[in-house]
Amino acid sequence: MLINKPNIVILMADQLTAGALRTYGNNVSLTPNIDKLACEGVVFESAYCNSPLCAPSRAAMMTGQFLSNNGVFDNAAEFRADSPTFCHYLREQGYRTWLSGKMHFCGPDQLHGFDERLTTDIYPADFGWTPDWQHPERRLDWFHNMSSVLEAGECVRTNQLDFDDEALFMARQRLYDAARKPNEKPFLLLLSLTHPHDPFAIPRRYLDRFSEADIDLPQTRAQDVEDDAHSARLRAMYQLEEGLLTDDQIRRARHAYYGAMAYVDDCFGEVIRTLEETGLAEDTIVFVVADHGEMLGERGLWYKMTFFEGAVRIPFIVHNPKRFAAHRVAQSVSLVDLLPTVTELAGGRERLSQPVAPLDGHSLVPHLHGEPGPDEACGEYLAEGAIEPLVMIRRGPWKYIHSMTEAAQLYHLQNDPLERQNLAGLPDYHDTVQAFAAEVAARWDLGALNQQVRASQRKRLFLTHIAGRDAIPQWDFQPRQAASQRFIRNHQTLDEQEAFARYPRPNQHPLGES
Repeated sequence: MLINKPNIVILMADQLTAGALRTYGNNVSLTPNIDKLACEGVVFESAYCNSPLCAPSRAAMMTGQFLSNNGVFDNAAEFRADSPTFCHYLREQGYRTWLSGKMHFCGPDQLHGFDERLTTDIYPADFGWTPDWQHPERRLDWFHNMSSVLEAGECVRTNQLDFDDEALFMARQRLYDAARKPNEKPFLLLLSLTHPHDPFAIPRRYLDRFSEADIDLPQTRAQDVEDDAHSARLRAMYQLEEGLLTDDQIRRARHAYYGAMAYVDDCFGEVIRTLEETGLAEDTIVFVVADHGEMLGERGLWYKMTFFEGAVRIPFIVHNPKRFAAHRVAQSVSLVDLLPTVTELAGGRERLSQPVAPLDGHSLVPHLHGEPGPDEACGEYLAEGAIEPLVMIRRGPWKYIHSMTEAAQLYHLQNDPLERQNLAGLPDYHDTVQAFAAEVAARWDLGALNQQVRASQRKRLFLTHIAGRDAIPQWDFQPRQAASQRFIRNHQTLDEQEAFARYPRPNQHPLGES
């Protein structure tokens, strides 16, 4: 029997591009657990992040707001404590909220509405990774370089495996705890893994699931398309020189990425099995998302930080067959739509009519029921590799990319899914470009946004310089567990503790009866 307020589990991967999954057309990857969720669930075919970078994308997802509204411009911008998140909205509806894994919160608030964080974060919480648009020519020592590709392949262990194994373990333990207390409040659990984010290194057992001959190469090389200024800057920043990579090196990096995807799929499968074994699955809605994608050598680009499909298009799958019939949604959606969606699913539809802070997202509940819904995704990129704000509008067949001083880009993705022909300079598309440019001007004051971003960078660079590495604020989250409440302690009898900890509970019987 379905409960009115469903449990919600969000399974999040880092840097997982939609185009690498079979449900989105890939023929190489091996992700049977994600494939099963997609086959039985609602698949959003045109889902996007709102910024192709970790912390800004996650903040947009949590607040339902674009970066220009929530202020999380880059990977070192403070996520303000006065920003309402989906956790706050769900707690208003009576939910417990838990986070296990990465969310890359920068600043002193390390909860943002979560009742509990079960792990620390893999990334720092300070201002040390602040970009500097005043000096775009300077090499940032913390920025990506090509070592992740050049050194890709087999490993025994990495810090990412250490982190994700712990995040998975803690998430499953919390599900067991929820099953042991079935009459408590409904919950939201967010498991956020760092894989398949670079560096591209994964144990041999995952590599061996693939034949090397089956690993595909990029469909579009740099020489196949007209270059643009932003892409050229990105290659310079991560030191990708022409001729640096051979096809064998590219294939090895992609092989490791597919292996890391297989690891992610195994982890997600463990969570699903835990839900099924504990009887929680029927009353739990599962989301599969990513914070952004990965270019994987397409167009001669790696990592993210661009609005091309590989970096910005993400998986977005919703699974609960008892509530939603399996189908696919063609309209464009984005991560800012998650907050209003989970809030409505949790019973907070009235709250959405009067949100505590303005929302840029829209509820996808109509789409989940096969009804007409929104068709729009917008993006902002305000971080390293840029010299001014970059924005994107995705609607219908179109993707439009705009900046203040550089050439616009317009792609018809139904006719040109690989984005090989920029239509912005062709006379036949002049009116379309002008209409999008007018919409950008109406939506954003890019001049003012540019000044806000630069002012934020100057402050944070100054504070980090003055403080120095040894005096950077200690904002990194320290998970705490009350040892007095774990395993065997004297606040209960031994029988009471062991009976509670066992799932399912054993049949009760009086001792000593003849």
